[in-house]
Amino acid sequence: MDGRQQRGMAIAASGGAKIDGASWRVDSASTSGRRYRVNPLADSCTCADHDATGLRCKHVWAAIYTMTAETHDDGTVTTTTRVTYAQDWSSYNAAQCSEKDSFLSLLADLCETIPQPEQTIGRPRLPLADMIYACTFKVFSGFSSRRFTSDLREAQARGFISKVPHFNSVTGYMAKPELTPILQDLIALSSLPLRAIEKDFAADSSGFSGRHFDRWLDEKHGIPRDRKKREWVKAHVMVGTLTNIVTAVEMSDWKGADTTYFPALVQATAKDFDVVEISADKAYLTKSNVELVEEVGATPFIPFKSNTKPTLGIGSAWARMYHRFAADPDTFMAHYHRRSNVETTFSMIKAKFGASVMSKSPTGQINEVLCKILAHNLVVVGQAAIEYGTSAAV
Repeated sequence: MDGRQQRGMAIAASGGAKIDGASWRVDSASTSGRRYRVNPLADSCTCADHDATGLRCKHVWAAIYTMTAETHDDGTVTTTTRVTYAQDWSSYNAAQCSEKDSFLSLLADLCETIPQPEQTIGRPRLPLADMIYACTFKVFSGFSSRRFTSDLREAQARGFISKVPHFNSVTGYMAKPELTPILQDLIALSSLPLRAIEKDFAADSSGFSGRHFDRWLDEKHGIPRDRKKREWVKAHVMVGTLTNIVTAVEMSDWKGADTTYFPALVQATAKDFDVVEISADKAYLTKSNVELVEEVGATPFIPFKSNTKPTLGIGSAWARMYHRFAADPDTFMAHYHRRSNVETTFSMIKAKFGASVMSKSPTGQINEVLCKILAHNLVVVGQAAIEYGTSAAV
């Protein structure tokens, strides 16, 4: 598969190809607002690439991947356009208008499952459930610790927390390492209301920038120069491709290799969900990862690299995935491109809760990202309760 096909798939996945009478209008991938006239059955396009080479360009591929063409015995061709769905504005408006109330209630129910650690000596500690509630609510609100205090008073008045902690206590708890596994467990628990409808999953990672800078040397032109780059933490997630719910998450620094965290994401998701298929990009392409997906009863869709050699036989998971790709690459890549839903998930999280973290310590930054993901999950569950009629109990 060449670059034109891959770029055409990306255009099709974003909805950039639309039928217009007897031809198609396909968006330019580089120039906003520019469109090309395409006839996929005649392999024609008005773009400069097709005009210069005569080859099937990315715009033609985009139209092809957006439609299904079936040739009948009598030579006639039937084309079926990919089905698109209009926004259900009634459900969307209802979910948006009740989002905060739903979030606060769901978060309170979730935090009730957190046991209070036993204490034998020292000053009485703040309830752990209250502090996790406060940390997650603070991230949801986007306010600073001081301005967030009034929200905590309201939460106490509504019975969601028992005490209103000092704003310094909220910041201090965010940096506690013991919160990390608890937040990871809560993220997994918050996804369970959607296990009846989520069957297909995708894995990917994304970075959240911090407040500090690392020093590094730029040897461009052979002249080392002292520069700085911003630190960031990396979230590795498994996402349900229907609702964008995060079913498992692992955290690392910016050096964390994606494939290293893939097994934990697969196993955690398979423990709670009936997994039918898992898609991921080439960074996850290893024989052990492909075998693991089959071991949990799912079908892997991970694209092969350009230097991948043909595989004979079907005795291994790798060989089966290769022959599935070789037999019908279009269908294989259509399943693979469900992975784009992970990018949508990260876009949702960063647009609503921020692409950077305010915490200073590495542990605080990790916990803050986990709070963002937990807040995202609770918002998704609330929306799904309206849109799909699922139970919002966690």
